[in-house]
Amino acid sequence: MNQTTTKKGFTIIEVVLVLAIAGLIFLMVFLALPALQRSQRDTQRKNDISRLQAAINDYKSANRGKLPANNADLQTVITNYVKQGNSTFLDPSTNEQYTVQLSTNNEQAVKAGTILYYQHANCGDNGVAQAGNGPVLRAGLEGQNIAYCLQA
Repeated sequence: MNQTTTKKGFTIIEVVLVLAIAGLIFLMVFLALPALQRSQRDTQRKNDISRLQAAINDYKSANRGKLPANNADLQTVITNYVKQGNSTFLDPSTNEQYTVQLSTNNEQAVKAGTILYYQHANCGDNGVAQAGNGPVLRAGLEGQNIAYCLQA
């Protein structure tokens, strides 16, 4: 009687196929990770601008409706209203303090780590502050080629 024995195990083709599939999965994760990190940092920037907006409103309430009029007033807002307690106000890319500055140039490009404050403006197309009547905050985002604009 002719009896054949079968060996248990994987063929080389099965092993190569599993390794190729695993490699594709790792490649997709590796390519998607930087975009996810950029998105997370942009979300943090938007949250920080919202915190600054709330701080400006608190400053306005405490000063009889007066808005910050110069860079010194903006530093007062950050020191007294944004960074209360152990709170930080850092750009997520560099972990350095944001530069918040008064701007009158509605077409000014926003540098990384900088938040521009406009006293009398409105948010316009592509996040550009146009002439208007309210305070506006602008900051550049990594994931997009436009500045984020928030009416304060």
